[in-house]
Amino acid sequence: MENKKVLIIVAVFVMLMLMMVYWFVPVNWFDFKNSSRNYNFTIDNSGKINSFYENLRFPTTNISYSINQVCDLNKKYDMTRAFEIISNNTILNFYPAKFNESIAITCEDKIIKDESGLFVAGEGGPTKIVVAGDYNVIKKGEILLIKNSDCPNPNIAVHELLHVLGFNHSENSNNIMYPVTKCEQQVSQDIYDKINNLYSEEPYVDLVIENVSATMNGKYLDANISIKNMGIIDSDAFKIKIYSDGSLIKEIDSDPMEIGHGILLRMTNVWVNKLNIDEIEFVLETSQLESNKENNKVKIVLE
Repeated sequence: MENKKVLIIVAVFVMLMLMMVYWFVPVNWFDFKNSSRNYNFTIDNSGKINSFYENLRFPTTNISYSINQVCDLNKKYDMTRAFEIISNNTILNFYPAKFNESIAITCEDKIIKDESGLFVAGEGGPTKIVVAGDYNVIKKGEILLIKNSDCPNPNIAVHELLHVLGFNHSENSNNIMYPVTKCEQQVSQDIYDKINNLYSEEPYVDLVIENVSATMNGKYLDANISIKNMGIIDSDAFKIKIYSDGSLIKEIDSDPMEIGHGILLRMTNVWVNKLNIDEIEFVLETSQLESNKENNKVKIVLE
C-alpha cells in the first residue's frame, strides 16, 4: 500500500515537471529584434515622390498664413505646431498675416465621410497654380481641418500642410502622407529633402521676349513685341528699349508683371533719324536679378 502511494506521488511530481517544461521552456526559439520601419514616401525606396505637378513650389521660402477664428484652440495649436515641424526641418519659414495670405486655414466641426466610408480628417491643397518657366508656382493654398488629432503629434495638420506644398498621397502606411491617419506615421527625410531641393533655387524674375517683328516705312518703324514673365516671382516695373544700329530711338515704361503673365505691344510710326539702317534691337531692362538675361534681347536684321 505504501509503495502504491509512493508511485502516485512520483507520477504527480513527473506530471508537474512536464507541465512546467511545456509552459516555461520554449521548443522553438524566436529572435525578437527591433525591426526598423521604412518611413520613406515610397515603399520600394525608389525616391519617386508623388506630387500634384512637377517642380511645384511657392514663389519664396517665406510663406504667409492665416487661421480663421472659427478654429478651436486645439486645431489652432496643431496647425501652428505643423508649421514649426516643417520649418524646423526645411529651409521654409511660415509667418502669420492678417490679409493676402498665401495659405488660408479654416475649420469645421462635423463628421464627414468619403466615398469608401472612411472619416475625413481634413482637406488641403494648392488653389491657384501658375505655370512659369521651369516651375509650377503656387500662389494660393487652403487647408480645412475637420477632425481634431488624437495623436501626440499634429499628424492631420502636417498631412494637409504637405498637400498644400504639393505632395500627393503615399502608398506607404508608415508615411504621414498615407490616406488613413495613424499616430505612428512620420514625415520622411525624403520629403524634407524634396522641399529643400525645390526651394534651393533663388526666386528670380525672368522677363522673356517671346516674339518680335519689325518693318521700316522710310524713316518710320512699325513693330510688334510680346513679353512674358517666366520667373518664379512677380516683376517690378521695367523698361523696353529699342535701338537702331546701336542708337536708342524709343524707350517705353512697362508696369509690373505677375509670373506667367505677358503683354503684347504694337508700335507704329516710331521715327528713326537714319534712312538706311541694318538692324533693330529690342532690350528689356530691370533693376531686379534675373535667372536668364540672354532672353532679354532680340536683334532683327533688316534686308
